[in-house]
Amino acid sequence: NRTFQLSFFPIGETGLGKSTLMDTLFNTKFEGDPASHSQPGVQLKSSTYDLQESNVNLKLTIVSTVGFGDQINKEDSYKPIVEFIDAQFEAYLQEELKIKRVLHNYHDTRIHACLYFIAPTGHSLKSLDLVTMKKLDSKVNIIPIIAKSDAISKSELTKFKIKITSELVSNGVQIYQFPTDDESVAEINGTMNAHLPFAVIGSTEELKIGNKMMKARQYPWGTVQVENEAHCDFVKLREMLIRVNMEDLREQTHTRHYELYRRCKLEEMGFKDTDPDSKPFSLQETYEAKRNEFLGELQKKEEAMRQMFVQRVKEKEAELKEAEKELHEKFDRLKKLHQDEKKKLEDKKKSLDDEVNAFKQRKTAAELLQSQAQQAGGSQTLKRDKERKK
Repeated sequence: NRTFQLSFFPIGETGLGKSTLMDTLFNTKFEGDPASHSQPGVQLKSSTYDLQESNVNLKLTIVSTVGFGDQINKEDSYKPIVEFIDAQFEAYLQEELKIKRVLHNYHDTRIHACLYFIAPTGHSLKSLDLVTMKKLDSKVNIIPIIAKSDAISKSELTKFKIKITSELVSNGVQIYQFPTDDESVAEINGTMNAHLPFAVIGSTEELKIGNKMMKARQYPWGTVQVENEAHCDFVKLREMLIRVNMEDLREQTHTRHYELYRRCKLEEMGFKDTDPDSKPFSLQETYEAKRNEFLGELQKKEEAMRQMFVQRVKEKEAELKEAEKELHEKFDRLKKLHQDEKKKLEDKKKSLDDEVNAFKQRKTAAELLQSQAQQAGGSQTLKRDKERKK
């Protein structure tokens, strides 16, 4: 009665047909804006779609990786993917730890299957593929698929599958194995495990083959039918993912990958099931111990910050006092310099005043002598005039 929730994470280099295969897998044209591949790193985009078939509702989430493998330095290409998967686990854990949980209505965005697209080189896996799958195998169900498998011949494809399986085993990469413990699906799943990795072809184009319209790819040399098991493993992939093992993918995600993340996260937070004496450790005691530890650390940090603040204040006060002292010394020097300059100017003014007074005295004496000389000259002139008159 409830809506199924399923999340797929197609990962692979640009141009391997990830979007086309997802459209083919669910027989739906998923709308989306064309991705720009000019970004410096890997960009993730999550899209959710509501699908319905025969009164069964499916809330499908597809996460696309834009720019994966486009960079020259591909060393950190896997990091955004790992962080995204962990973020979905963290969101579910936070919802699970709430007092009032609504997990039955919670939009579960945890990744249930990672379809890892391998380029049809026919030789071996790239180091980028091995590193990425190794980083993801403990976090998600990895299903390796050979994309655009019509690019290599059947004999090369068989050798390529064996080579991929050998490399995955030798590098310790754990891919998802279809379960064989249930008798009803043990035989078919055992057979399908032997076919991994699936060699697939995607196409949304329908061509008329015989009297039927079928999804196919038209080439100058012939037609490749997507749903023809003699041409590719698309039907096997669809059967295993959607019809036979969908519930096991969801269960493996919850009981294996999510539980591993949850356990590691709670251990990081200090929660344990037993104390050092192997006795049961209650959640309340763990919480109280962790809370006291946190408060102790907080108090230590607060004290350290207070001491640092006091030290900074003292250092600042010392700097201000030193600056004030330098300012006073500079003021005293300027004041003394001003006084010396003033004294020099006063001495110079006094000297000039003395010179002016001396000059005035000499001028007055000169004027007096000139006046006396004029008076003497005048009296002699009068005497000569008198003598002439006689």
